[in-house]
This record gives sequence, structure tokens and C-alpha cells, in this order.
Amino acid sequence: MASRGLLIAPSILTADFGHLEEQARAAEAAGADLWHLDVMDGHFVPAITFGAAIVEVFRRTTALPIEVHLMVANPAAQLRPFAEAGAQRLIFHHEAAPEPHALLEATRALGCERGIAISPGTPVAAVAPLLGELEQVTVMLIEPGRGGQPMMPELLEKVRELRALIGAAGLATRIEVDGGVKAHNVAICAAAGTDIAVAGSAVFNASQTPAEAIAELRAALASA
Repeated sequence: MASRGLLIAPSILTADFGHLEEQARAAEAAGADLWHLDVMDGHFVPAITFGAAIVEVFRRTTALPIEVHLMVANPAAQLRPFAEAGAQRLIFHHEAAPEPHALLEATRALGCERGIAISPGTPVAAVAPLLGELEQVTVMLIEPGRGGQPMMPELLEKVRELRALIGAAGLATRIEVDGGVKAHNVAICAAAGTDIAVAGSAVFNASQTPAEAIAELRAALASA
């Protein structure tokens, strides 16, 4: 399968927060398609990142769409603050959602696109009945909670399974992958049927500028 116009969504987890606006503008100018902001609460995952106030500030620095990935234990309490901060899409974890239908309806009522993320141990079958209610499924290719981990490529089988289900049902639900995406493996993500690839340390690292990093990802897709 061709790249299908794979979108690149930089995550700011590994960016230099002292120069965040500068780095964000550089990535946007280099061709980033949207922003993926990881919110961690210290409960669902051990790390703590940032809250809605940072998303609100970031919203003022970019014209690109922003999706917020809620790696939190109580997503119901966080939907409104992040919607009001400027997120266009809210992604919560299936593992933290005993009543996903209610969360999806609340997300829709806030005017945001609806996304569900599944961790490595969660099968596609868990979200299959919800596909018609979703704009996006995010397949974690690492254990959530820490940037810089290597991808587990065997988890791309979930992408293939989702692509088949979405196609058979005639849905427009997008598939995103998150975790360990680099220039050497972004093409296999596209080939599996991915629509959006989250790129954290692949874009924000000590050896490249964001522009160089995004150009490398694009080149890898173009040559596949």
C-alpha cells in the first residue's frame, strides 16, 4: 500500500520547552500537519506533563490543528478544560474508560473530534464496536507514558486489522500510530494502513533541527 498521504503529527514531549515557540514554528514551517500534545497525570501513567493552560498558550502559537492525547485516569473530568483550551480532537484511552459511549458523546457535545487510544495489551476487538462513533483510533506502538522508546513493530498488525474493519464498514475513521516512529520505520507504518504518525523524538532531538527531521521522514515515505 502506498503512503496514502500519511500525516505527521509532532509531539512536543522531547522539545526544548525553553524555546518551545521557536521549535514549534520551525516544525510547522517544515511541513508538520498537526500537533499531538500528550497530557499525563501521574496516575494512568507515572509521568506528569502539563495541563490545559499550556495547550491554550500553544494554541496561540500555531494555526495547525491540535489533538490532545489524554493519558489520564479520569478523562471525563478533563474533556471540557482541554476543549476550551483549543483542542480540535480529544483522544482518551480505552483502558481508562469504563463507559466509552458517554465520553464520546461528551466529546462530540463539546465540538471536538473523538479519538480513542489503545495500549499494547488492548486488542482491536475492544474498540471495533465503537468505530462508527469515532473520528480516530490511536494505536500505541509502545507502552504509554514515556517518550524515546523503540517501536514494537508487531503491533502494526492492529493497524492492518483496523484498516480492514474500517474499509469493510465503509467508514472514514482515521488510524494513528504513536510510539517509536522514526525515519527508518515510518514507511512500514504507512504500508500497514496508517493515516497519521505521531513523531516525538524523531522531530525534536539533539542531532537535527525540526526541519531536517521532518524532511527525513518525508524522504523516507517518498522513497518507500
